[in-house]
Amino acid sequence: MKVKSLEDVLPENYAEGVQKRQLIHKKDGAENFYMRLFVVDQRAPFPPPHSHPWEHEIYVLEGQGIVVGDDGEKPFKSGDVIFIPPNERHQLMQQGTLRFI
Repeated sequence: MKVKSLEDVLPENYAEGVQKRQLIHKKDGAENFYMRLFVVDQRAPFPPPHSHPWEHEIYVLEGQGIVVGDDGEKPFKSGDVIFIPPNERHQLMQQGTLRFI
């Protein structure tokens, strides 16, 4: 078992205008799921639409935006959860600063 503070996990530059903190990952003994905190600056470019063989489970801590997927565009805001299945082409577009797990 591990308990650590958010302040103990240093942010990494993930992409232009995006910071990532690896809260729980392989080094902690996690074999199936990782927990990462992303902070996306309001001026960061949107990531291009993409897909991959793993799913996303996202909890929006702060901010709002639009997620684009196979079913079209869906707005999201603080407190929302987003599920993106494996191999679905998707894109998150923030409207202002965005923080999510």
